[in-house]
Amino acid sequence: MSGADFHAAAAKSSSGAGVSRETRFCPNKQQSCYGISVQQEDALKYLVSALRKDRPHSTGYSDYGYDVYISNIIREYVKAEEGLKERDDVGKYERHVREHSPQFLAAAWELCRRGIIRPGIHILGAQSTEQGAAGEGYSITPFGRKWLKEADKDSFVPSEPERFGQLVAPFRNRFGIGFHERAQEAVRCYGAHAYLACCAMCGAAAESILLALAIVKMGDSETVLQTYRAASGRNKVEHMVIGKARQQLQTTFRGLTDVLKYWRDESAHGTESKISDLEAYTSLAVMLRFAQYANDHWAELTEA
Repeated sequence: MSGADFHAAAAKSSSGAGVSRETRFCPNKQQSCYGISVQQEDALKYLVSALRKDRPHSTGYSDYGYDVYISNIIREYVKAEEGLKERDDVGKYERHVREHSPQFLAAAWELCRRGIIRPGIHILGAQSTEQGAAGEGYSITPFGRKWLKEADKDSFVPSEPERFGQLVAPFRNRFGIGFHERAQEAVRCYGAHAYLACCAMCGAAAESILLALAIVKMGDSETVLQTYRAASGRNKVEHMVIGKARQQLQTTFRGLTDVLKYWRDESAHGTESKISDLEAYTSLAVMLRFAQYANDHWAELTEA
């Protein structure tokens, strides 16, 4: 499959994926776009977008000797996303800041875990505070500055287990722990800008779905796994599942899997790969779409 063929297939197969690259912040300022109160994923997206600005916030409060002071980011969020102003109702305003703090502090720790920020002042001798030392003050690492300058599309993909887990959780029992582990690894790779690894994990997750379908259809896991491990095993297992299916089902099934197989194979070679966030993002979307499609057509796909 050529690069042009890949992009054409990706555009076709992801058209129903239900994953948008648009910002997730809501026109309705009183809630997140998911119709629920702010979650860690919302806080993470907002924190990353703030860090990418020249000035993370415009609250008028000082960041002291830190690159980012979490309470100031939350104040900006409450003002910009929830429409609350401190001068209008200081009690309500501060209550919202406190209520959102667990999610924003968890988001800050997630960025620490990725190596994007670290606790503490940005340089020796800079002003520290008791609250900053207690978990409010962070500084951007050298790696973090590079990461923040890279493509910003990762701010708008479900990029952590909390939100992404909600999307894949309904499929865990049906497709197995292998699918769930690889799906989670795929999104973690995306968050680290390891785009080739992300595409490889999406392909591996898709193969877990294929194996689950084949094992139920054939009623013999040993035979399916032996076939899978043999030469051209993936194609043979795919034929087990859809070889006698109606044409429309075969076409849609292959349309979803061809893109993922392409990147699964690409990752196995040592040649240079020019995979960008676009291909990785599309692979995540197609992988989720494939899981939904296989789940919706489970009875027909597994019929002996």
